[in-house]
Amino acid sequence: MFVSTELANLIEPILLRHRARPDRLVQILREVQEVADFISDETAAWLAERLRISYAQVKSTRDFYAFFYRENRGRYRILFSDNITDRMSGNQALFEHMLKRLRLEPGKVSDDGLVSVDYTSCTGMCDQGPAILVNNRTITRMTPRRVDEICDLVRGKVPLNQWPAEFFIVEDNIHRADMLLGTPHEPGKAVHAAIARGRDGMLGEMKLSNLRGRGGAGFTTAVKWDACRNANGDTRYIVCNADEGEPGTFKDRVLLQSYAGRVFEGMAIAAYVVGASQGFLYLRGEYLYLLPQLEAYLAGMRSAGLLGRSIGGVAGFDFDIEIHLGAGAYVCGEETALIESLEGKAGRPRVRPPFPVTSGYMGQPTVVNNVETLSKVTEIAIHGGAWYEAIGTKQSTGTKILSVSGDCERPGLYEYAFGVRIAQVLEDCGAQEAIAVQISGASGVCLSEREFGRRIAFEDVPTAGSFMIFGKQRDMFEVARNFSHFFAHESCGFCTPCRVGTSLLKNIMDKIADGRGTQYEMNELLRLQQVLKPGSHCGLGQTAGNAVADTVQKFRPAYERRLAETDFVPAFDLDAALARARELTGRDDAAAHLGEEA
Repeated sequence: MFVSTELANLIEPILLRHRARPDRLVQILREVQEVADFISDETAAWLAERLRISYAQVKSTRDFYAFFYRENRGRYRILFSDNITDRMSGNQALFEHMLKRLRLEPGKVSDDGLVSVDYTSCTGMCDQGPAILVNNRTITRMTPRRVDEICDLVRGKVPLNQWPAEFFIVEDNIHRADMLLGTPHEPGKAVHAAIARGRDGMLGEMKLSNLRGRGGAGFTTAVKWDACRNANGDTRYIVCNADEGEPGTFKDRVLLQSYAGRVFEGMAIAAYVVGASQGFLYLRGEYLYLLPQLEAYLAGMRSAGLLGRSIGGVAGFDFDIEIHLGAGAYVCGEETALIESLEGKAGRPRVRPPFPVTSGYMGQPTVVNNVETLSKVTEIAIHGGAWYEAIGTKQSTGTKILSVSGDCERPGLYEYAFGVRIAQVLEDCGAQEAIAVQISGASGVCLSEREFGRRIAFEDVPTAGSFMIFGKQRDMFEVARNFSHFFAHESCGFCTPCRVGTSLLKNIMDKIADGRGTQYEMNELLRLQQVLKPGSHCGLGQTAGNAVADTVQKFRPAYERRLAETDFVPAFDLDAALARARELTGRDDAAAHLGEEA
């Protein structure tokens, strides 16, 4: 397959850097797009030849990820974050303003091939939105003035690296720090403390701590490590899941931006305990801006003897970390989908069992922990499991970082010991007139005012960290509708209940929004939830109807005021759909209409 000599010369160094390994396909495609702006079918076929894999595999992987393009999307590819909190901050008006300034239609490339403007899912900037991505580079705190400035830069064809530096500032916004966010990090201290305890001793401290995963499921970390340690395999791997795509979550962004040492040392300690030699940080594509500083931090750790061979002077403790970037797929937050992506494939969840601890990356025993979990490991290494277990509640030990956004005076990060009441968080962040809180993102639970006395804990309200607040001026139907669109867009399509169910859910919510919904649609919403939850292959589909079901139960008037006062309204007007055909044929007689007489 032919590609131009110029393009081949740009791609060859990328293939060389990745040693033309098919398992690096996602990374190769990402870097190819950076130099070529898009990945055409011809380029995909040429890559297939060079990687010695099928064209179908390259095409399948390219087409799966939202940030890969098969056709030109412009030299400047602008995406507005469309999470509900961005909408609450006015992103739609800014979107329309930019389209008007650039004389564009949504999702269309300008006639000169220079720019396109469209929407994307949550970008992890909910505390400082509205946010956009320009060629996957984050710009926060969008205003009409900033839109105008960006339009001028685009029209002037100013290279992105010459845009004003203040555009790309991403703040931490830490408003309450406890033992993780409030303690200075001493490089190497945690790793050396773990070595001093020994492999068995460190695992013992982990068991004593009762640390549970902070990604949402709450699986006991020590049990996962022990299973991987004892599994049959030639090589073991540690994977840090930094693909926080859940709407309203941004704690991992801050930990990687300002506490990367804790994350990487947590990975090294996990490797020491289970006997792993290779680690991967799977970083969501929206956090591309973090890549250079994270690579620099890893280089510093290697120089300090905290990564590489014989870490801490311990023979056989050989471990290093690579960073792999995602490319816009929420489902890759699921650990087996993430592993598929690490292997260069479309990120579709695997059938389980086997579980990653016995058959993960490349079929080998693999530990997958999220960013916050691995950061907590350093605390246990230094202070011991008993110290850690004494904080929080019996089933939820330690502290939890909450990503607070929405209708409050001080959005940002808040760290509390497990057991904190919802009402306390609302008071601390300045949310005076909240009517609802969405806990753990679109897939979580929606709490009404009467539930604000409940506590953040695995035994009461578990959460991966998202804490979205909605004031009395908000329409909870529109909140749930936004989430239904999110899940329909992010479904990987692997299983029918999720692929079809999320689409039906979105369509019904749109029908109700248009004033054509009836009690029939209300019943269908709840029926779909009963299909999605038990029938879907992975957690995406199983939780896709949660927000709708919760808001129907707790905020039903928001739905009912939109309903038509009939038993049923068709979703599709077939007679209206034939109008164009009547126009083309010049007919408008009764026989050309659908009705009782026709």
